[in-house]
Amino acid sequence: MLTFSLRRVALTAAVLSVGVAVSAVQAADASVVSPAGGPPSSHVSSASLPGAVSPSGPTSGPASSPAPRQQFVPDLIAAVPGGITPAQLAKIRKLGGVAAVLPVDGGKVTVNGQSANVLGVSPQAFQPWTPLATATSATIWSDLSQGQLISTAAAAKKLHLTAGQSYPVSAAILEQVPFGRPSELSVPGADAIVNLTRSAQLGLAKNFAVLINAPRDNLASLKAQVAVIIGQGGQVVNLVAYTLNTAGSLPVEPNAPAGVPANWIDLFKASAAQYCPGLSWTVLAAIGEIESGDGANEGPSSAGAEGPMQFEPSTWAMWGTDGFGQTGTPDIWNPLDAVPSAARLLCASGGGSRATLSGAIFSYNHATWYVNEVLALAAEYAQNHS
Repeated sequence: MLTFSLRRVALTAAVLSVGVAVSAVQAADASVVSPAGGPPSSHVSSASLPGAVSPSGPTSGPASSPAPRQQFVPDLIAAVPGGITPAQLAKIRKLGGVAAVLPVDGGKVTVNGQSANVLGVSPQAFQPWTPLATATSATIWSDLSQGQLISTAAAAKKLHLTAGQSYPVSAAILEQVPFGRPSELSVPGADAIVNLTRSAQLGLAKNFAVLINAPRDNLASLKAQVAVIIGQGGQVVNLVAYTLNTAGSLPVEPNAPAGVPANWIDLFKASAAQYCPGLSWTVLAAIGEIESGDGANEGPSSAGAEGPMQFEPSTWAMWGTDGFGQTGTPDIWNPLDAVPSAARLLCASGGGSRATLSGAIFSYNHATWYVNEVLALAAEYAQNHS
């Protein structure tokens, strides 16, 4: 059975029998699938206007490319030991609220002598499911297309990987695989990704799991419906809930001064109350999660945005403030300054009123998909931290 723990996914050998031979994989097997007869998704990215705060995280290299036309946040992941069947996939994509689905290969392999959870993906199909910083890095997708291994930063450290070097990967076969570079992947528990050709070569389980994007649905209800479709042998996990529950308890800063919020949730709550009365703290929390994963990816982005709330320097010059009684020059990298500054910016744009909240979020980043995603994620925070 597939088991999950906090933000990490434990892919057990019973589910991921990497010794099983896998037939050649067609790129279409892992393409983004939209609801039958409908458009792909309303998560359409558009460029920020001059001076706006960028939603992008750090770039993974000097090369960059335009963001995909759609952006999908993986809300649920469903896994079946024998793989997701075409019939199951068709039923899932027809469920109300489902905007897009993406089947992926998967397996537990040995990389450089240590165990790692690896997904096999079509680069073109998987790109829109990654954070903007990853999606807009031309280098990452070029490396992946050429058969290189792309890992998270945490996995690269754990596996002792250096960009440009090749390492032994043991699965159905033992192969020397070049390592591209670390990047954020948006799928908790996935240590690394390879393309479909490499996935078939290594013997990863075909269509092992499916990522589900449903930004406006009740995820608890949807999770139950998906569980019925895949049967008792499978497992469905709410990725959003795991992210929210674990990130909120993380410390703001290792050596934060006394008298300031000790964790991210407290920081969002205190910033909303003190710097924008009427603004729900959940909106700040959603923006902080989308922009940087609560300080995990602070940039600078390809657009020059910096810090945990991803301010462009020109915007920071107008709104940067010392938060919670601190003195000195406001620090764009300091969450104790950045989150209160974001609250001030939102408040000046109408964030303190429900009637004008959507417009305030749009002023933070000029994209309709961004407003929708912030509001959906804010609702998740409200459910998980009531």
